[in-house]
Amino acid sequence: MPLNIEPCTTAVPPPGGAAGPGGRRERLVIALLNNMPDTALQSTETQFGELLRSAAGALPVTLRLSSLPELPRSSEARARIERSYWPLEAILADPPDALIVTGTEPRAARLADEPYWPRFLEVLAWAQANTLASVWSCLAAHAAVLALDGIERERLAVKRCGVYQHSTLAGHALLEGVATPLAMPHSRWNELSVAALREAGYTLLSWSADAGADAFVRQDRSLMLFFQGHPEYQDTTLLKEYRRDVGRFLNAQQPHYPTLPVGYLSAAATAVLGQFRERALAARDPKLLESFPFAQVAAGLESPWRPAAAAIYRNWLAFIVAARAAIRPPETVSLAQ
Repeated sequence: MPLNIEPCTTAVPPPGGAAGPGGRRERLVIALLNNMPDTALQSTETQFGELLRSAAGALPVTLRLSSLPELPRSSEARARIERSYWPLEAILADPPDALIVTGTEPRAARLADEPYWPRFLEVLAWAQANTLASVWSCLAAHAAVLALDGIERERLAVKRCGVYQHSTLAGHALLEGVATPLAMPHSRWNELSVAALREAGYTLLSWSADAGADAFVRQDRSLMLFFQGHPEYQDTTLLKEYRRDVGRFLNAQQPHYPTLPVGYLSAAATAVLGQFRERALAARDPKLLESFPFAQVAAGLESPWRPAAAAIYRNWLAFIVAARAAIRPPETVSLAQ
């Protein structure tokens, strides 16, 4: 298949061995900096891998996996990363054509107090100088905008979770083939306001009165694409996150029972989950999670955002191809007879 997930064969490429953006390699090289928690590490690989595979079509794309080394990990997750991921220094030494950076669960009240903050700033500056384009997802988008323009994210009173309908910017190349309204899943406790982003010069691609800013861009030397929503999500991802939050309530890790994802569930699924909620509120027992009706609800779920998500990433890849062609050095011509 055109998408190839490439294992790292060396800790750091030898000097001069990197093709670099615009170099002579045939395949596009995308690095995925997967910073998601251990429980979502593998599923995030799958989500972005499937989305890139769908977007690439016949275009040959190589995906390299990496992660911020400062993130706390279990021994099992660290073993997976050591086995399948590129060390971050290897990614930085051999620049890919583009970079995708995921979010992670916050550990500190302020992003600047997170253990990975200095490294994140290093990666952000490196991406601006060494890639043709980059994607910053959810918390990574919040962190990048804070670092670039000092815009602080705002805490929401209620978690924004569900599938929302968005207006779109007409005529933008990244939205070619994307219909309006644009359905997109969101799952977050914080947001960057539409007004603050526009005032700082970001171009909003999609937005909603209910969900706020969805996707937006900044074009300097490199094209930076930001998502507060999650185009990479699969049909059951929001349900998995809801079940996780129910488990946190049952284990007394959070005080309130989670609200249902909006715009996502059928009436029948809503009723089934409502019945489970009544049981959980009546008897708050961690063992109750074993009977959570996941399979029953998952059977009726769909992912209407996936065609638009693939189109956006297809347009993003097309931009990278065109940008690489524009800076590629000319072919060496031999005049020897």
